[in-house]
Amino acid sequence: MAHKNKNSPKPKKTPNKYIRFTSMAIQMGLTIYLGSKLGEWLDVKFNNSNQLYFKIVSLIAVFMAIFSVIYQVLKLTNKDSDD
Repeated sequence: MAHKNKNSPKPKKTPNKYIRFTSMAIQMGLTIYLGSKLGEWLDVKFNNSNQLYFKIVSLIAVFMAIFSVIYQVLKLTNKDSDD
């Protein structure tokens, strides 16, 4: 029976890249969904019949989601290039 050396470094656990990309997609969808719900709520609260808040807040949520995905992908690729 082989014994492990106590001084050997433990391998670094990194999450699977597919899991990271899946979580980014879920985060993007959730951000856009919540933004649209906020816009809907604002339209009802301020009695706006042309859905202006829905359109503006949804568009902002889309840009935020895209920015977040780009940021996370760049961070992931920079981390991979450092290894």
